[in-house]
Amino acid sequence: MQTGNTDDALAQAFLDQSPAASWIVDSNQRFIRVYGEILPIFGRPSADLPGLTVDEAVERANAAEWKDRFGRALEGETLSLRERQGEATWIISVFPIRIRGRIRYAGGLARETTGWGRAEQELRYTVLSALKAQEFERTTISKFLHDTVGQNLTALGLQLDLVRMDLENDLPAECVRIVEIQKVLEEIMEQVREYSYELNPSTVERAGLRPALDRMAARARDRFTGALRMNVDPSLKFDKKIASALFQIAQEAVDNALQHSGCSAIEIAVKSSRIGILLEVRDNGRGFDPADLESGCRGLGLLSMEHYAAQAGLELTVVSHRGQGTVVRAGEPGES
Repeated sequence: MQTGNTDDALAQAFLDQSPAASWIVDSNQRFIRVYGEILPIFGRPSADLPGLTVDEAVERANAAEWKDRFGRALEGETLSLRERQGEATWIISVFPIRIRGRIRYAGGLARETTGWGRAEQELRYTVLSALKAQEFERTTISKFLHDTVGQNLTALGLQLDLVRMDLENDLPAECVRIVEIQKVLEEIMEQVREYSYELNPSTVERAGLRPALDRMAARARDRFTGALRMNVDPSLKFDKKIASALFQIAQEAVDNALQHSGCSAIEIAVKSSRIGILLEVRDNGRGFDPADLESGCRGLGLLSMEHYAAQAGLELTVVSHRGQGTVVRAGEPGES
């Protein structure tokens, strides 16, 4: 009774016929076993992969990412990834394989999950609806602070001026106290104006893109010890809707860089391209693998940028590689 051979044949049939594709690479990142069809993942039929290194098997544009992923697995890390290939979405795990307690190989497991796309789109719609509602609430609060609180504080300051002028001859000591109160009031008024400015997503439409970016950069420098440079072409003329979207995208990109990248330099540029106006926000931080689900903390920021870009009819791209920083671009459709 050849139980061993039967078990081997069963295991082979299971792996080959499973709806999931799987593979094993050795410490030199050479494919030694491939099960199922992984043409959508690596661009080659499964039968062609055994014996090939990653450099030989994968297109140059994707080889560096896969070498990094396998390298991380061979160092003991387990990765959860999501790849989009055309209309298909794949969930991928890359993990270390230990033999006698030592990592000898890296394994991979991939399964198409395109069927989940509808649920993902519904979730995306829900989040975008929440963002729109948040914008409305922020605008309402900003208007209240500016039109009601701000104007009443201004009126109070003017009334104190009148009181001080009435008393300056008879009660000079009280006038000194009134001046002190006015200084405190001016500080409060400035804080209200600043908070109103930060809340209102349409402020850039009144102040202009460059002044809005200048104020955003000043606030960022308060919590950033690195270099923050900005270059805005002064000859550019901006549609108000596009200017507002570019500002919001720049703000989200800078916030992401400050919170997640560990960078020492950020550069904001707004310039003219052959297509039209182009925004670029670059950082020299740790970067990330765009397919890495473990980078989920970036999800809302990226989704917000996509939301603002879509509202203004802009095309958004985010280019990042681990250890090589991140570049966020937003421009007219067709801009690469």
